Amino acid sequence: MFTALPDLALRTLGGAVVAASDESFAEKESLIRPGRPGFSPATFGSKGQVYDGWETRRRREPGHDWALVRLGVPGVIRGVVVDTAWFKGNYPPHARVAAASVEGHPSPAELLEAHWTEIVPLSGLKGDAEHHFEVTDDTRYTHVRLDIHPDGGVARLRVHGEARPDLSLYGGLGLDLAALANGGLVTDCSDAYYSAPNNVIAPGLARHQAEGWETARRRDGGNDWLVIRLAGRGIVRLAEIDTTNLLYNAPGAVALTGLDGEREVPLLPRTRLQPDTPHRFRLACPDPVTHVRVDIYPDGGLARVRLHGHLA
Repeated sequence: MFTALPDLALRTLGGAVVAASDESFAEKESLIRPGRPGFSPATFGSKGQVYDGWETRRRREPGHDWALVRLGVPGVIRGVVVDTAWFKGNYPPHARVAAASVEGHPSPAELLEAHWTEIVPLSGLKGDAEHHFEVTDDTRYTHVRLDIHPDGGVARLRVHGEARPDLSLYGGLGLDLAALANGGLVTDCSDAYYSAPNNVIAPGLARHQAEGWETARRRDGGNDWLVIRLAGRGIVRLAEIDTTNLLYNAPGAVALTGLDGEREVPLLPRTRLQPDTPHRFRLACPDPVTHVRVDIYPDGGLARVRLHGHLA
């Protein structure tokens, strides 16, 4: 399911709602907030019931409302979720999604004049529901436009896909080869019982346990693991393994193995970890790899994994 892929529009990834036709009842910025939409009944402000979403006024003239979203990370869009949570008598009956590729730092006016490609055709919506739309388009996009017909409220817009940032900016420089924002992706893991494994390569620091990756308790004598596809084939020089916020459920140890085709390259032998601690390890292996397997022993959670190095 495409929802296992990162939400490229997420505010915590750098996404932004740069413009909207109207936001009379509820602010456009809510569209890309992390987490599920909240709701408290009978919380009225000067504009009516307070909603955790984007809501426009009732249109009295022809046309429809729209919002322009800059993706936090450009990429290939695999699916879109239009969530009308809590909007029951004021949701739009139809929506459409288009995408554009506009490099640099365009203004809202320039975006409105850009070439837009329809990735989700005009589709019916229901109130207080998530609507999943698969996208079959391999184009790299930087922005999306949500059109609602004719007006109403949408709680969240999720744009799931594969990051395709412009790494030419890092020519001759080091970078975090694992970072989701640079094109890294967790492609496999042993367990994701408590939280999503892609959290470990998200930007910034984890504020609490749920913003990292945490597995169930193992009872079989094995160990948990995940595999990170790097932003590009590269040489990893420094590993950061962060167990911040994991006081009683951090792994006892970690090991790192580089993967390059069928070849396995030891990067870090099994090494003890401490709870609630950022760990940094210099790596001596000069061989380039495309993926890194992170083994934790026996189970537990990691807040972040950073793999600094150079593209090969």
